[in-house]
Amino acid sequence: MIKPLRILGNIEGVSYLLLLGVAMPMKYYFEMPMAVKIVGMTHGVLFVAYCVLLALCLKRFNWTLKFGAYLFIATLIPFGTFVTDRKLRDKVTD
Repeated sequence: MIKPLRILGNIEGVSYLLLLGVAMPMKYYFEMPMAVKIVGMTHGVLFVAYCVLLALCLKRFNWTLKFGAYLFIATLIPFGTFVTDRKLRDKVTD
């Protein structure tokens, strides 16, 4: 269950970067608001799925609330999920 969380985290991280780095500039510089609607909706669905999967992993593996909060807050920071991927990879080897 940790491996799907890592994969989903990386996909969610890429969608966040696409939203901030591609879709937002397209909206404001090229007047293409549809880009934000599409990428934003995709990112939102991935974010919610990540949060649900994170909650399931917290319960199943008895992770601390501090570790769960760390993983959650990392999703709010660009490139954050890529940094936490290493900690999750270490959890798999434990």
